[in-house]
Amino acid sequence: MNLETPNNDADNYVDKEIYNCLNLENPKSFFLFAGAGSGKTRSLVNVLIDFKSEYGKQFRLNRKKVAIITYTNAACDEIIHRLKYDPIFSVSTIHSYAWELIKNFNQDIKKWLKINLFSEISKLEDEQSKSRNLQNKTSIDRAKKIESKSKRLKNLDNIIQFRYNPNGDNISKDSLNHSEVVSIAADFIKSKPLMQDLLVCKFPIVLIDESQDTKKELIDAFFELQKNKKDSFSLGLFGDTMQRIYSDGKENLEQGLPQDWIKPVKRMNHRSNKRIITLINNIRQNVDGQKQNPRTEKEQGFVRLFICQRGQNKQEIETLVTRKMSDITQDSLWNSSIDKADVKTLILEHHMAARRMGFLDFFEPLYKEDKLSTGLLDGTLSGANFFTKIILPLVDANETDDKFAIARIVKKNSIYLKRDEIFKNYEQIENIKKANKALSELFSLWNENNDPLLVDILQNISNSGLFPIPDSLIPIAKRTKSEQIIADNLENNEEEDEITDNIIDAWDLALSNPFSQIRQYNNYLSEESKFGTHQGVKGLEYPRVMVILDDEESRGFLFSYDKLFGSKELSVTDKKNMEEGKETGNDRTRRLFYVACSRAEESLAIVAYSDSPEIVTKNALQFGWFEENEIIIV
Repeated sequence: MNLETPNNDADNYVDKEIYNCLNLENPKSFFLFAGAGSGKTRSLVNVLIDFKSEYGKQFRLNRKKVAIITYTNAACDEIIHRLKYDPIFSVSTIHSYAWELIKNFNQDIKKWLKINLFSEISKLEDEQSKSRNLQNKTSIDRAKKIESKSKRLKNLDNIIQFRYNPNGDNISKDSLNHSEVVSIAADFIKSKPLMQDLLVCKFPIVLIDESQDTKKELIDAFFELQKNKKDSFSLGLFGDTMQRIYSDGKENLEQGLPQDWIKPVKRMNHRSNKRIITLINNIRQNVDGQKQNPRTEKEQGFVRLFICQRGQNKQEIETLVTRKMSDITQDSLWNSSIDKADVKTLILEHHMAARRMGFLDFFEPLYKEDKLSTGLLDGTLSGANFFTKIILPLVDANETDDKFAIARIVKKNSIYLKRDEIFKNYEQIENIKKANKALSELFSLWNENNDPLLVDILQNISNSGLFPIPDSLIPIAKRTKSEQIIADNLENNEEEDEITDNIIDAWDLALSNPFSQIRQYNNYLSEESKFGTHQGVKGLEYPRVMVILDDEESRGFLFSYDKLFGSKELSVTDKKNMEEGKETGNDRTRRLFYVACSRAEESLAIVAYSDSPEIVTKNALQFGWFEENEIIIV
């Protein structure tokens, strides 16, 4: 595919189109297609600076705001900075924005929770009645879930004000969890006319970045709002469906939009060199035909596909690739070390990082569950955060004998030192003694360089009452010794429930691993490793990128490069989904491949491990993605 004659200013008209949509007298809604490196954030900021010049004073006088919803806190901070902290712009993540909308609707939240909890309890009780009173792991766990939810339902009337921290764990009695906040906000926006009126009054303009990955239920709610309030409300979606990563995003977002929506397209890629842009254009050619053009000053750049027979030493192979890339590009930084930041190594899936960094056994069972996977990846899973944000810092502080840090963590999180608990018992000193005793018992698990199991840590804290336990972990935390024996010997149960709790089973497997895996998981989540994933680097860019394709190591069940490159047959399910027009594993894998390759600015090395290098070579050429001189068999 030939690139069009470059023109660095070719997309300038898009900013004007978007700006015209924000006309308060005649608002329009829009979906902006913005591919990789297209300068989406720059357009957003430019449009809002112009908007501020025309409408800023009016918005301040009427206490109105433009809502800008982004995917990460880092993106929020960047946009806020570039907009010079002007208060007419409310920049937040989706969780923060959702909470801002609902936080004053306490009675409505109570009503929603009561209905939801009653429904969940009824379902659990129905399942329990069908279990024939079996005393197995599933029935024990289910009973504890019923007890926990019933206790929460009973306590609702005592809550005066609900609490929520978008970046916290939210495990106190008056807290909402992350998924509840989004679900409640979506329901209120969609079904409550008063909420619609208040939202449009305060936020007559809502702009959603990475809209293809925003939760489907919330996007649908905003569509309903826009349909009802189109004369006074502008909804702007920024995105690229080729970069949809998470399963809870809305499929085919750009299709089926109302006829009166504006659909501008950015054609430029300001990030990458020419050869890289040609590659990513070809990757998506058969998906939607969208293609980008480079800046005039961009060099040709380098792309190489290294195909390696499985079974070889991967560290040696990947070191060899960096040396070859150094020779090919005449760029010595390629050869500095794959362990350093000069080369960004991207791997297919989090599985590969988990395996290479040593937290796979904790990670894998949770990742397999759809209801847990997104929270596990974006750091909002309360069960995991219990260990990463409370226990890990506490253990680190104890190892360095930092008593001030220990006191700070306990004061912030411990039940014993909560204000209402102190007043209830009238004995602050007694509570401090209890906390110190509980701490001593907890730290003893690490005596003699032990690496305690996560389940032992959890049950220790549950027994001492030192910290509140996340709802998802209560059935495990509250088990007696005899009940834990039953859970540990699940495979020996002769009679098992027809209905099992996959979430609890996943947590059981995850928590049967040592605490050291939490440290490695936290390092990965904090981007303190040399590895990035195709999913985790969306929006980022690097001069030198090495993409690792290895289905065997990734153990992914949603993605397969072997299938994408034709070295492995499509499954019966894949073929059926294709016939029915449904999303397939190849669709998801192609999107990941696009995201990974489009991170590279100057040069890109793709390392593909395969059982059939010849087939991969043949298909890579046949697809038109690579030239013959760009494919190297290692």
